[in-house]
Amino acid sequence: VQLQASGGGLVQAGGSLRLSCAASGVTMNYYSTGWFRQAPGKEREGISCLNFASGATYYTDSVKGRFAISRDSAKNTVYLQMNSLKPEDTAVYYCAEVPCDPQGMGAMPRSGSWGQGTLVTVSS
Repeated sequence: VQLQASGGGLVQAGGSLRLSCAASGVTMNYYSTGWFRQAPGKEREGISCLNFASGATYYTDSVKGRFAISRDSAKNTVYLQMNSLKPEDTAVYYCAEVPCDPQGMGAMPRSGSWGQGTLVTVSS
């Protein structure tokens, strides 16, 4: 299942944004979603994930306490609420179906390809 991120934009430092992640095209059941980001000149990094069955979540240290992942099963959409944004959060954000547990998340989409990302720019 390929997932598409949306909801990015320009925000001042200290502000908030909520990103959305939904499946595109023909959908099949999937069981977890991870959020990733890639800043200019840097490698893509996994920042958060949610395991639908267990409810387990994972956050990388740099976003703990500021970002929150959630899911609306009726809308088949996963959200990433981002608060207290910092300029270093500026990146293209992606979502993908990856394995997820409290210790970590997979690094590559199960589908084998990345969907459309959404740009988040945090100004100082």
